[in-house]
Amino acid sequence: MNSRAVVRPVDPGNSASCARCGAPVKFVARAQLRQVIANVYLDGAWERVEHYHEDCYDEAGQPYGPPAT
Repeated sequence: MNSRAVVRPVDPGNSASCARCGAPVKFVARAQLRQVIANVYLDGAWERVEHYHEDCYDEAGQPYGPPAT
């Protein structure tokens, strides 16, 4: 299986940190922010999940390809 990314809304209570900048990917009630979540596979086996601010994912060059919506 290949690593892949999806765009999702940031949910209340999210405690993930951005894999690029290290800052929390936080819910903001009025902003309706979105995050990119990437399932990372190595040698065909799932290894980890990485979270990104949507802008950080783009700035990183979309390391896991264009995110699905």
